[in-house]
Amino acid sequence: MRENDRVTSATRQPGTPAAATPARLIATDLDGTLLRDDKSVSPRTVAALAAAEEAGIEVFFVTGRPARWMDVVSDHVHGHGLAICGNGAAVVDLHGGPGAHRFVKVRELARENALAAVRLLREAAPGTVFAVEQTYGFHQEPDYPKLHMEIPDHLLPAEKLLAPDGPGADQPVLKILAYHPDLDPDAFLALARLAIGDHANVTRSSPSALLELSGPGVSKASTLALCCAERGISHEEVVAFGDMPNDVEMLTWAGRSYAMGNAHPDVIAAASGRTVANNEDGVAVVIEQLLTDRN
Repeated sequence: MRENDRVTSATRQPGTPAAATPARLIATDLDGTLLRDDKSVSPRTVAALAAAEEAGIEVFFVTGRPARWMDVVSDHVHGHGLAICGNGAAVVDLHGGPGAHRFVKVRELARENALAAVRLLREAAPGTVFAVEQTYGFHQEPDYPKLHMEIPDHLLPAEKLLAPDGPGADQPVLKILAYHPDLDPDAFLALARLAIGDHANVTRSSPSALLELSGPGVSKASTLALCCAERGISHEEVVAFGDMPNDVEMLTWAGRSYAMGNAHPDVIAAASGRTVANNEDGVAVVIEQLLTDRN
């Protein structure tokens, strides 16, 4: 199902103090957060996730990764098996395992918006190169560097990739990736947000100057808010974890939120709490305490 409506409620609202509200859902980023640097999920973290679900707390993986990169956690989905992928562009059922994921919800980036964003960013930051992420495909420009774990389906200029008759024209565009070889990552993000305006939501999760462009209003926070509303879960009942700028909105929206010990400064400023680094099982540390406090 495609869902294009903008969600305007993905900001923290005044209400019951979060600490007094029992958690009903844990929303965690993956890379740099739940996963260790070697992309593994530690035994301690596996046990903590299982214990949370046993206690009746849902666990959502909320990531910038595409669905086909979710094999790192496919063995740890437990009861519900849902994940928010592509920075909110898709809700995916992971029960089928690697290569058999089912898209439950898609919030696409309209091609006209994508083309406008590409044009504006080329003008504002000459030298930017692009890749296109779709539900079942990945395409890139010839000069786009080898940053990902796969071979692209097509090598063409972004304008041709996004044309109405371009490759994958029958599939929605989930996000555009924009890379600059020279700019500082945070400076590139600020420049792109100013240049692109409301044509797309712009964020980043990479330590390099690699930006991620989604549909207007599409973010981890807004899609998580949709999923929680469908379950009757309020923002006060959500505990969120993250480490990079693409997590900021989610951490701001959640009733309780934790920046990892290795987090970007903007994430530390946005979160209501802080835990230890991903390599020290920071997510598990907090979950264990949450469960202890419930008893």
